[in-house]
Amino acid sequence: MNGSPVTWTNANLVAVDLEGSGAQDRDDEAILEVALVPLVAGLPHLPDSFETLINPQRPIGRHPWLSPGLTNAALNQAPTINEVAQRLTDMINGRYLVGHNVAVDWRLLKRRVPDLAPAGLIDTLRLARAVGASRRSLTVLLDDLSLTRDIHAIVPGGQPHRALWDATASAILLPALVQRHWGRTPSATELLAAAGIPTTDATSQPALF
Repeated sequence: MNGSPVTWTNANLVAVDLEGSGAQDRDDEAILEVALVPLVAGLPHLPDSFETLINPQRPIGRHPWLSPGLTNAALNQAPTINEVAQRLTDMINGRYLVGHNVAVDWRLLKRRVPDLAPAGLIDTLRLARAVGASRRSLTVLLDDLSLTRDIHAIVPGGQPHRALWDATASAILLPALVQRHWGRTPSATELLAAAGIPTTDATSQPALF
């Protein structure tokens, strides 16, 4: 085993999803919910996951893309982003963030928590394009790969467009796309080449294991 490349399943990965107030808010977009789900041996490990609503400290208008659970009444009882910043830093720094179109979540997360320093980003949307998926939204890809039931089993009571469900979905989608793309267990370096997105805000990349 000495000298063998590190497989992607041994990489330090954590899936992420944010629910925000909407791109119409531009630089004032608020994080309303965040979830982080570590991957262990290439699969989501819910016991070590973290999810929370985030108090935006201002009223949020109702929009069709916001989950019914993201009400002002619920958000007002939640911690602020500053109150959970250390937890996010502890779970993210030095790891690779996995998500579907992950750069969108990363830009908002970095804007609100400047001290975050992931090793890099791994985008399941980019990997879906690499395998030639004709339909690329997260929920549609899950349906096409017969994975939706698995996520509902792991996140009972969860639903799409909530942070924990979507983060878990990305963590489930990644190994399915890896299998389709390679048909074997690729190295971490191969996964990064196919689905990685560099971030200039990341610290120098540490070892992947």
